[in-house]
Amino acid sequence: MDREQLMPALQSKVDELKLLGYEQATIEDVWNCLMVKKWKKNKEEKRLYEFVNDVLSLRASDYMAYVVQKEQKHDRWFTEEGLSELQQLF
Repeated sequence: MDREQLMPALQSKVDELKLLGYEQATIEDVWNCLMVKKWKKNKEEKRLYEFVNDVLSLRASDYMAYVVQKEQKHDRWFTEEGLSELQQLF
């Protein structure tokens, strides 16, 4: 699927997420979320309207679950900066 064809739907989803308070939402994150969550398999068999539907039907909770999971994979608690923040907490 050509990402450019989905840009209006992707931008609409980002705007929706921002209205719901997810100011950090980006087209890149929404695209990656869909690639991981909905488009793992059978991308070649889908039609454009099915891709648009996938974008527009992405729930905010699914997007946030993806973002949290992504951030947990990139945890920085054991870096020097992360340890400093932990020390400040305690």
